[in-house]
Amino acid sequence: MAEENKEQIYALRTTANREDQVMDFVVSNAKRKKLEVYAVVRPHGMRGYIFLEAGSRTDAEQAAFNVPYARGVLATPIDYKEVEHMLEQVKHEMNIQKNDIVEIISGPFKRENAKVTRIDKQKEEVVLELLESAVPIPITVKMDAVKVIRRETDEDEEKEEDGEISFPHA
Repeated sequence: MAEENKEQIYALRTTANREDQVMDFVVSNAKRKKLEVYAVVRPHGMRGYIFLEAGSRTDAEQAAFNVPYARGVLATPIDYKEVEHMLEQVKHEMNIQKNDIVEIISGPFKRENAKVTRIDKQKEEVVLELLESAVPIPITVKMDAVKVIRRETDEDEEKEEDGEISFPHA
């Protein structure tokens, strides 16, 4: 069979709502053991499963071996056609600039507002300073953990150009 050399997609059953933890363990296992695991995907809205693209079933099983909350690799590989509707090619537009005011949307500082002080595009991380804190402490979070709520420079410049700046009457 010529198919054996081709990578396959395997479904790994997990405990519901523990998919992210299982993914982290599987990825670190695959790297540590130097397994042929090419991608690990958690489809949005599907609970209890993650998908592994691996060179063989053995590689997929070894990546999931002794992983907490992993319940086992399903017996048969999954056809790409079965999962392709769950996958979406996304090109990340990094629409975050230095000095933007952002809201943190996940993690321990969720719902906090912060100012962007530095952007690391390679790591897809931003360094922030929390606005409400008494002492400015830089924190680093992933870009997808923040959303821009105000852009200091653009809005001010646009208002000046459009003549929208109003002065209070004395």
